[in-house]
Amino acid sequence: MSSIYEIAPPTKGKVLLKTTLGDIDIELWPKEAPKAVRNFLQLCLEGYYDGCVFHRVLKDFLAQTGDPTGTGTTSESVYGSPFKDEFHSRLRFAHRGIVACANANVEHSNGSQFFITLGPTESLQKKNTIFGKVSGETIYNVMEINNLEVDDNDRPEHPPTILETEVLWNPFDDIVPRTTKSERQAAAERAAEEAAAAARPAKRLKKNVALLSFGGDGDEEDADEHETGAMAGAKRLKSAHETLDDARLVKVDTEEERRLAAEEAAEAEARRAAVAERLARHSAARHHTASAAAPSGDSSSDEQDETDAGFETKMRKQALKKQQAFGDAHNSKPKEQNAARRKVPSDSDDDSD
Repeated sequence: MSSIYEIAPPTKGKVLLKTTLGDIDIELWPKEAPKAVRNFLQLCLEGYYDGCVFHRVLKDFLAQTGDPTGTGTTSESVYGSPFKDEFHSRLRFAHRGIVACANANVEHSNGSQFFITLGPTESLQKKNTIFGKVSGETIYNVMEINNLEVDDNDRPEHPPTILETEVLWNPFDDIVPRTTKSERQAAAERAAEEAAAAARPAKRLKKNVALLSFGGDGDEEDADEHETGAMAGAKRLKSAHETLDDARLVKVDTEEERRLAAEEAAEAEARRAAVAERLARHSAARHHTASAAAPSGDSSSDEQDETDAGFETKMRKQALKKQQAFGDAHNSKPKEQNAARRKVPSDSDDDSD
């Protein structure tokens, strides 16, 4: 076993991964795999791996991470496109703790995703670029991942998470991060908020008809409903100001309502004028008839009043006579019955005779 470790070249560079299962120290080989190490270091400085989970675990084989989405479908590089494979004869998948680039199972498709071996994986030789190894006792934290329960897609039921990355030794002094950790975190939070807002269905506030309403607000709501088609042709609800004819309530009319009210007022005025005209013509006709029947205007009026008064008096007298006649007839019936009983002899009278 010691001969295996002596074959590997010396490392230069170190990164600390702080995970939910503990710290993981990774030593780098920048001379043997410069592109892969530079890509890994810059992504660590930018905070790209913060929050990434180990989304794929193959027992006794490897644990894969490096996708911020946690799905394994995203793998970016600092070069703007996938970079080429870098193989070295002294770097081999001979034991656990080897750190290498994960690719799309095709040549030169390396990006941000990487994996840590959980045992010897000679089948990956010259298929994946090795750029580092786990050092010290932190290898035992890596082996904790090997004991996790996974589903049918090799995803852990409770995936470990990379909380933070810290570059302890940077062999490349010319690396300039494209962004800082705080800026990336703020951008991620904004993107999450926008995605959540887009996923939520738009809620339309319902008008509370119990509250006092004003004409302008209702008209704007009607326009919105017409544009969206949700309440096409719906009649606008009216408030107490608009429905109650109460002077104490201030009524704010719209232009259309004012026009309708003016038309209704004009129609009502026309009807009143027509009725007044008909009454005037009828009164004039009656006056003309009365004037033609009477010798003079004053005498006809007096005679008409006297005729009306005499008719009323005559009717009252007839009503009193009928009432008296009905009363007399009703009162006379008992008297006639009593007289008839006195005239009819009884059996006792005949016996006495």
